Amino acid sequence: MKMNNETYDKVKWVVMILMPALTTLVGGLGQAYGWGQTDLAVTTLTLITTFMGAVTLKSTSNYNKED
Repeated sequence: MKMNNETYDKVKWVVMILMPALTTLVGGLGQAYGWGQTDLAVTTLTLITTFMGAVTLKSTSNYNKED
């Protein structure tokens, strides 16, 4: 999978900044307010972030092979 530079930059920002921050926010607020199944939400967000990171890494690898 190859992404153009603009798409790659946006996905990279989401994977490296937004998703970890969102996961931490959900986990922290869930603990503080006693939300049910916070651990399930945090696990789900972590799995999505990991998957997106793998897709981004594959795109980077494909791009670097072309250089």
